[in-house]
Amino acid sequence: MMRGPLNQQQATTGLKVAVRIMSAWCATPGQVCKILRISPSTFRRASRGVACGARLDADHQERIGLVLGIHGQLRATFSNQENVQGFPRLKNFNAFFDGRSPLEIMAQGDMISLYETYKRIERLHSGEVMAGQ
Repeated sequence: MMRGPLNQQQATTGLKVAVRIMSAWCATPGQVCKILRISPSTFRRASRGVACGARLDADHQERIGLVLGIHGQLRATFSNQENVQGFPRLKNFNAFFDGRSPLEIMAQGDMISLYETYKRIERLHSGEVMAGQ
C-alpha cells in the first residue's frame, strides 16, 4: 500500500498502472470505476495514458495502492502469468468470498471489500489456506 500523498505525476502513473492491471483481470470499465471510485471520463483518460492524477484524493490513492498490492501478491504467489491475471475472476468458495470472485467483491465499490480482498490474497501468498478464512 502507498505511504503518504502522491504528487500529480505519481498519482497519474499509479492510476494508469492500476487500470492496466484491472484490464488484464478482464474487469469491465464499470468495475474499474467502482473499485477505484473514479468517473468514466477519468477511466478513459487513464486508459489512453493521458494525465489524470490532479484530482485524486487520499481515498483514490489508497485504492490504487491496494490494487497494486493485490497484483504484487498475485505475482509473488503464482509463477504463471495466466494465474496472475485470471485469479481475480475465479469463483472462490471460502466464507469471505462465498462463491464470488475477488473481482466481484472488489467491484462492490466500498473500501472494506477492496481491503479485505487484499488481505485474503496476502494470506494466500503467505501460504495460509483460503478455505474457511
